[in-house]
Amino acid sequence: MITCFIRYHIDPTKREAFKTYARNWGVAIPRCGADLIGYFAPHEGSSTLAYGVYTIESLAEYEAYRARLAADPLGRENYAFAQKEKFLLREDRTFLKLASTLVKD
Repeated sequence: MITCFIRYHIDPTKREAFKTYARNWGVAIPRCGADLIGYFAPHEGSSTLAYGVYTIESLAEYEAYRARLAADPLGRENYAFAQKEKFLLREDRTFLKLASTLVKD
């Protein structure tokens, strides 16, 4: 099992647009095969950092999941929404494995 952490740099004046984007992924991501932990919008501190976190079985499964997400009607709509509204200034993904408990690789 791997966890994908997505760090977003967002336009702080478009926080509500990011929240709409996050809610849409809350429906599409689980439907396409990943276990969504959640999307997190700025609250205190930085007004430009937001996060999305989900788990998936492997990088191979991630590739299949991304294809399903790109073909999903809500997924396509959400990608287009982000392009149109331009609230995402930067998006970085990193994949991590849980190290604090005994888990099989």
